[in-house]
Amino acid sequence: MSNDMRDLIDGEAELDEEEDDESFDEETGESRARDRNDILDDSSEEDEDDDDEEEARRIREGFIVDEDEEEEADDSEERERRRKKKRRRAEREEEEQLDEEDLDLIGEANPEWERKSQPQTKFKRLKRGHRDEDRGNERRGLAEIFSDDEDDVVDERPYGRASHRAQADEFDDFIEDDYPEDDEERIQRQVDREVARPRDKGLAVDATGLDKDALDDMEAIFGNGEDYDWALEQEEVDEDLEREQQTIELKDVFEPSQLQEKLLTDEDNQIRIVDEPERFQLDRKPFKEQQTSNEYFKEEARWITNLMWPKKQLPSDLHGPFNKAIYKVLEFFIIDGVEVPYVFQHRRDYLIHAKKIRNQDGRDHPDAPEYTVDAEKLLTQDDLWRILELDIKFRSLVEKRNALEKSFAGLKEAGVEDHILEEMIREAATLEELQDLQDYLNFQYSAQLKDIAAMGNGASKEVKRPGAKTALFERIRRSKAYNFVRALGISPDRLAKNALREGKKVSSDDDAKLPMDLADSLVDDDFPTGSQVVTAARQMYAEELFMSPRMRKHFRIQFYAMGCVSCHRTEKGLRKIDEAHPYYEIKYLINHTIRDLAVRPEIFLKMMKAEDEGLVEVQLRLENEREFRRQLYNEFASDNFSESADAWNSERQKVLDIAFSKLEKVIAKGVKDSLRTACQEELLKTCREEYFKRLDQAPLKPKGMVLGTTPRVLTLSNGMGDPNRDPIYWTWVEEDGRVVEHGKFINLARDESQRELFAELVRRRNPDVVGVSGFSADTHRLIKDIEGIISEKGLMGPEYDDPEANEYRSDLLEVVVVNDEVARLYKDSPRAVAEHPTLNSLSRYCIALARYMQNPMKEYAALGRDVTSLLIHPYQQYLPQDKLYKHLETAMVDIVNLCGVDLNEAIGDPYTANLLPYVAGLGPRKAQLLIKGVNANGGVVTSRDELVGDPERHKIPVLGPRVWNNAASFLYIEHDSTNPDSDPLDNTRIHPEDYDLARKVAADALGLDEEDVKAEVDENGPGAIVRKLFKEDEQEKVNELILEEYAEQLEREYQQRKRATLEAIRAELMGPYEELRKNFAVLSTDQIFTMFTGETRDSLCEGMIVPVNVRVVKDDFAIVKLDCGIEGRVESHEVSYRHSIKDLLQVGQTAQAKLIDINRKDFVCKLTMREEELRRPFRRHYNYARDQWNYKLEEADREELREKDKVTGRTQRVIKHPLFKPFNSTQAEEYLGGLPPGEVVIRPSSKGNDHLAVTWKVADGVYQHIDVLELQKDNEFSVGKVLRVGNKYTYTDLDELIVEHVKAMAKKVEELMQHEKFQKGSRADLEKWLTTYIDANPNRSTYAFCLDTKHPGYFYLCFKASRGSKVNAWMVRVIPHAFELLKSQYPDMRALCNGFKLRYQSEMLKMHAGGGGRGH
Repeated sequence: MSNDMRDLIDGEAELDEEEDDESFDEETGESRARDRNDILDDSSEEDEDDDDEEEARRIREGFIVDEDEEEEADDSEERERRRKKKRRRAEREEEEQLDEEDLDLIGEANPEWERKSQPQTKFKRLKRGHRDEDRGNERRGLAEIFSDDEDDVVDERPYGRASHRAQADEFDDFIEDDYPEDDEERIQRQVDREVARPRDKGLAVDATGLDKDALDDMEAIFGNGEDYDWALEQEEVDEDLEREQQTIELKDVFEPSQLQEKLLTDEDNQIRIVDEPERFQLDRKPFKEQQTSNEYFKEEARWITNLMWPKKQLPSDLHGPFNKAIYKVLEFFIIDGVEVPYVFQHRRDYLIHAKKIRNQDGRDHPDAPEYTVDAEKLLTQDDLWRILELDIKFRSLVEKRNALEKSFAGLKEAGVEDHILEEMIREAATLEELQDLQDYLNFQYSAQLKDIAAMGNGASKEVKRPGAKTALFERIRRSKAYNFVRALGISPDRLAKNALREGKKVSSDDDAKLPMDLADSLVDDDFPTGSQVVTAARQMYAEELFMSPRMRKHFRIQFYAMGCVSCHRTEKGLRKIDEAHPYYEIKYLINHTIRDLAVRPEIFLKMMKAEDEGLVEVQLRLENEREFRRQLYNEFASDNFSESADAWNSERQKVLDIAFSKLEKVIAKGVKDSLRTACQEELLKTCREEYFKRLDQAPLKPKGMVLGTTPRVLTLSNGMGDPNRDPIYWTWVEEDGRVVEHGKFINLARDESQRELFAELVRRRNPDVVGVSGFSADTHRLIKDIEGIISEKGLMGPEYDDPEANEYRSDLLEVVVVNDEVARLYKDSPRAVAEHPTLNSLSRYCIALARYMQNPMKEYAALGRDVTSLLIHPYQQYLPQDKLYKHLETAMVDIVNLCGVDLNEAIGDPYTANLLPYVAGLGPRKAQLLIKGVNANGGVVTSRDELVGDPERHKIPVLGPRVWNNAASFLYIEHDSTNPDSDPLDNTRIHPEDYDLARKVAADALGLDEEDVKAEVDENGPGAIVRKLFKEDEQEKVNELILEEYAEQLEREYQQRKRATLEAIRAELMGPYEELRKNFAVLSTDQIFTMFTGETRDSLCEGMIVPVNVRVVKDDFAIVKLDCGIEGRVESHEVSYRHSIKDLLQVGQTAQAKLIDINRKDFVCKLTMREEELRRPFRRHYNYARDQWNYKLEEADREELREKDKVTGRTQRVIKHPLFKPFNSTQAEEYLGGLPPGEVVIRPSSKGNDHLAVTWKVADGVYQHIDVLELQKDNEFSVGKVLRVGNKYTYTDLDELIVEHVKAMAKKVEELMQHEKFQKGSRADLEKWLTTYIDANPNRSTYAFCLDTKHPGYFYLCFKASRGSKVNAWMVRVIPHAFELLKSQYPDMRALCNGFKLRYQSEMLKMHAGGGGRGH
């Protein structure tokens, strides 16, 4: 790569707007009291009894001083500072400066580090971090040491040299202003100083009263100092060299994790430089040194074919072409270095098998062609990604095999021969088989391997002592007992061959002696008795059988073919997995074959997740275990009939029993792991397909417009509010994405003035479509209101040409319900706040809805890694997040390269630039490099070739040739007809390598001969022919060409397969970059219902018993509302036949009801409250066969739980309150997981019926469980009239408790987390930040807060007083309406911060007075 490109790398990687490295500990529990004996919580690993001298001096002198004391202290500090200045040479203004861009990166990497309008002084403080360490511990006042003011310390150094300053400037910086001057004042002061200081070299001399002769005499005697310039210059050179060596880099200031997150590491820069596709570099990083060859490709192609062919379901005669296609694709990936989109777009001919077949209809139709081409698609784009994934797996396989062959080669050099390893290493097709061989080698030749290792390490080095187990088997091998092992008959490998039916069966021969007689004759010092010999021999043969690679292969084959999976709940899972738990679906699952699980891979993933949590045990056993054991014994037993044969067969049976249990355990575990991986791959594939469907949407097409036209959109939303009472926010977004206008309406249902304002807005803006969405079921009413206004006011959409009526017409304005999954993530994100800082959350939500309608692909691309937060599949939480993101990324790569990216638009628009990382060959790092390079070249690209450099036009290369080759056809440049250098082919999907073909096709379509073409090109440049085709609007002529003959000629003369490429050229000349995505997807009724209510058909269905809130009670019916927001109707006969409905129901009451019917289109349902219906609990139906569910154990467990409830006296309580849920703690946390912080659930308590539990969400992943004691209860099931929390807070009802206790604490939590001193992340993250901050600012002290995730409701207050001091932490507890620190309460954050500073000084003084400090 050229030096120009390397120059682009420096400082290239740019940080996002805000840093957010959240790291929450998921462990939560009951809030508990703390031991307050220790005042300071020291974060260091070793406790120190004494503070350092500097800390002691700070304490001794105090943090708060009187003004006189402060003046004295400042005088001494100033004198010391001036003395140091005189020893130093002044440093130049530009020394060690990072450029402006790097400063931006530094500032954005840490939210607390805020760059002001003039960043220079901020960086000076960073520079002094290394140079002025000795000044880091100077005494400062309390107001300074933990100052909340982030302004810079006034720089000590003057504008010029210190020794040159006039005497009057000596005390200029003595007083540090509380309000530092602004930038203009500071710059002006520096200029004034520069003007005022003497310009002559040397000291300033007071020459008052001296005439010229006296001055000349003085100079003749003393000189003017120029004789010593050489010394000063050498000193300056030395200082420059020292400064260069001390240059601070980003990695010196920031944590590696921060640099890694922002792609600023040396490795990231290396990826930018190397001319290989970025995704290839990342995937192949572990295999950089692996060599490839023609044989390598053939082997890999066979390996991949064997894995993919069974699922392709192609005719058997295509197996050979299929293998060749995979071989060719591997060459493209590895040798040519091109990515999937390039292969699919420009090498499609190699993915198709085409056969010429004689046309049978040619006899009847003279004009028909003699041959027709029968094309069969061998590989799809999904297959290409699968090949790429398998290529990485094959590399791992080869790497492990190479290591094994190297070990075996060492053994062969030592004289070892082993036919098992010789045969099986090259045959191994999986990592499991290679691991079997590795285990066998380590077991069989452990002594030889130790000898080889000892020789390799040198005789002087100590060899690691073998384990006791290995030593035992070595003893058996060396002893006479091993003869008993041989006497058992055939070898373990031969037994495995018999079982696998490999070769002719070999039977065991019986020894002439009986087993015990033989054992007695083989006793020695190692095994002195016959029984010990027999025991040792059994263990040895069983271990050899266990280590046999062939036997493991035999077992593995049997487990895959006849494996049977069952779940058995643990004691922990017995009570925790109740019928509402998501794991209940697998709690009693039994007898599922691997074939069953292949159909529903999510079931097995759920099993494994439950097993990881200790709730169930997943058992894998052989369905035909008894038969399998019998067959294995028959392969081992001898065919003789005698007492001796029976005795030896009995020994063989015992050996098999020992080995079988060991083999079963290890193979079952391996098969479970492999099955989990296979199920993950299937689910990942499903997620990718579903995500691709969401991406494969063109912008919503206005009627009469071409597909791909961007609409003008008006979007509205009520959010969570009631459309009749709360504001309805709206935004107007033009087709270019600009937000032109926004506002709000109130009550569009009834307020006529508001309805007229809406109509006036529509008439004024003339939108193509109205988009609506929201977070609640009430949004459905808003949609009805808007549709009513449009119909009533006659608001029409845009005009369009009706071909049937042959006239222009218009229809009523269309209202579309918009998928808001992206908008919900966008509205409160840092990106949204940065783009629209003045708008509220709902207005930003409406903007995202409009952009989604204008281009869904761009909205998804802007999410970045947050795309994994979308609900793509209901079981995606069981997938590894990194794998999920990688598969979703491949879908985005496919769709972005299908659509292409307007390069010049991406350079100027960050929103479009989000697409660049997904272009073939690029990635986030190379996309940044591309943008910076284009900007360095002037900010505009006029041709694709320009990206690899154009010396004549002074354009530096911004992409290497290989990366450019990948990306060129997917980066298009709008054709500029006024620019003769603009090539219209740069605005097509045609690759530059095929431009000559495209020009030939265009020339043939225009009927130009070679002379005409040459004349046109000589006059108007290479693009003249295509430009002429477009200018004369003759594209239709391309359709008249017969390209088949041209394709045959290319293949025959140039060995280029271009049949599909020529068809693609034809399509692009007809319509450059035509929209190929499907139409904008309209949401189904079920999707809209789920989006507004959060309920699916599984979570809310007929037969469920749900809590409802009574809204209206009439004589013959009642209207109720469910928690999800939909309304329900209860007829009077569905309440009671004997009593009036008004006697049983009151407005505001919460009651239980069973769902009879749900109308998802109209958001209404029917319910019943009859007692006999409520007594029949809802049971979810699982579609399992009778023998696949353990009904017997399920009933036994129910009975056991009923008995336990009788003993404990626990009864399921139902509280009439909208926040009450019949949850346990886990279910409460799961329910609150998707809700915002501060949300509350009231639930039954495990402490009995005189307690309630209140769970509220403190933050993401942090939940506090509050125990509420009920006093003065009317009966066992009623709520107490007095509710007490922690023997301190008392409330009269649940509403008061929620508002005055929980909501009050939630408000305080929000206040603290919004404070500038709060840092997201763990305590460890905060301590690292404090240390880094102080290292960069050694003359400052600082403190900050962070969440204590292990103790909900508590925060850490961490502080570091100086560079030499340790990071300490105090606990801050959130209580209703206040914060509590060291048993003192503070009403707000300002009081808390001030109180902390005072308490810190007080505690330090106590420690000093007590003898120099205590260990904490």
